[in-house]
Amino acid sequence: LNISRVLNTLSEYNIHKKNTTILDKFTYLIENNLINIDSEFDLQHIQQATEKAKKQANVLLRVNPDIEPQVHPYVSTGIKDSKFGIQNNKLDWFLDSIKSSTFLNLVGIHCHLGSTIEQTQIFYDATVLMSKFVEIIRSRGFELKYLNIGGGLGIDYHKQGKNLPTPLELINSIRQILESLDISLIIEPGRSIVGNTSILVNRVIGTKSNGNKNFAVVDGSMAELIRPSLYNAYHHIDLIEPCKGQLKTFDIVGPVCESADFLAKDRLLTSPIEGMGLAVWDVGAYCQVMSSNYNLKMRPPEYWVDGKQLIQIRKKERMEDYLKLFNI
Repeated sequence: LNISRVLNTLSEYNIHKKNTTILDKFTYLIENNLINIDSEFDLQHIQQATEKAKKQANVLLRVNPDIEPQVHPYVSTGIKDSKFGIQNNKLDWFLDSIKSSTFLNLVGIHCHLGSTIEQTQIFYDATVLMSKFVEIIRSRGFELKYLNIGGGLGIDYHKQGKNLPTPLELINSIRQILESLDISLIIEPGRSIVGNTSILVNRVIGTKSNGNKNFAVVDGSMAELIRPSLYNAYHHIDLIEPCKGQLKTFDIVGPVCESADFLAKDRLLTSPIEGMGLAVWDVGAYCQVMSSNYNLKMRPPEYWVDGKQLIQIRKKERMEDYLKLFNI
């Protein structure tokens, strides 16, 4: 929210959808936001913040639809055993609590199924289920305006020309249900918009073999891109320049002291030479934002490519920047 204010990108309503928000932050979220209620304590915190500010908050209930999105379990957020959403059998309790609150205005419901979803049928099934919740809540006297079915559309990480659904195709797959509900749809197609907009550029430090495996060691690591280590996620790899070396199968690994420090495994590459550039594709979503200073790795700079122009949009972190965080 603060970044949006600085960039002057605030809209009429901004969606706050964390599964937990600390009490003292709710005061800043009340105006011009749709705030998710994800738990009993979430509801209590929002009530306390609105009563203190004497201002109304527009809220959505996050429902757990218990639908398997067929993705890695770490990015599956809408199944029964996940930490997200209210207990559906406590819906009446939440509705009674909201109705008795002076400053809470229930305007919608929300679910999020997971990430890297490749089939619109999954969203269709969720929308059918969510429509039943809409009807139940409206029957209790609430005027719901919004149905937020989240996002999670995948992109073609494997570069195989896979025909994956677009945000418009997602909407079209559930349009008929929405028309019968007379409700405004909210979707969150972040990855499908920005996922393929960025690459991580590395330099090859050298190659080695342990007798069983070949390794191309680069200066990038799990500190800059943790998705392969965390989710066993696939990112396409290319050498940036022509190479005449021998064709071999490599694991692409970094200099961090972890066996989990890899960017790719079992990739067929022309044997790169030291100093050669290596690109990891499709790192526009959940990459830089998940980066860290693990092993005292400083985050790299970021550049915007505009035609033939290369514009630096984020400075390289330096050790002196990092040390400023400490009282030394």
